[in-house]
Amino acid sequence: MSPRQRDAALRESLLATAAQVLAEEGGPALSTRRLARELGVSTTAVYTYFGSVEQLRREVRVEGFRRLEETLDPPGEDPVAALASAAAAFFRFGMAEPHLYRAMFVDRPLDDDRAGEACFLRLHKAFAMAVESGRFPEVTAEQTEMCTAQVWSTQHGLATMVLSGALPEAAGQAALADLLVRLAIGYGDTPARAAQSVSGALK
Repeated sequence: MSPRQRDAALRESLLATAAQVLAEEGGPALSTRRLARELGVSTTAVYTYFGSVEQLRREVRVEGFRRLEETLDPPGEDPVAALASAAAAFFRFGMAEPHLYRAMFVDRPLDDDRAGEACFLRLHKAFAMAVESGRFPEVTAEQTEMCTAQVWSTQHGLATMVLSGALPEAAGQAALADLLVRLAIGYGDTPARAAQSVSGALK
């Protein structure tokens, strides 16, 4: 194994361990000594890769949102299906990467942290396309950001409930599908088209 591969593996281990600590115990529990002890490396290794604990916290969020964005499909011909697909991707990512997901959303963002902006803009673009296509006639152009936040909070709220043990995963998936249909109808889509788009996107 080359030094570069070993370096990449150590960096990945540092990020994964930091995400777990942040998710389970919060920011104050994260320290270079804690990471060094758990991974069997020197504190110098942490500083070599990230410079500081604050930078490591930032990198956990940046890496998490980068991975999340990679799971988002490009929009297709059906804008409501594209929106539902993006929402489902958020939920599935939370199920697949529970520690990283909690760290991304539960750890307090740093003052200049805009790690989640690109993901929100992807969701916002899908929503705006649904408005422009005429599927959401009850939503004005000025309301798209607010309504995008409603979709974001729906998927995130359900993912958080499942990860906290308050809701079984299957029930969370079913609730997400139902709520996406109800939101689409509330935005002006017809019940039949909303159900068809969401069902097709969540298969």
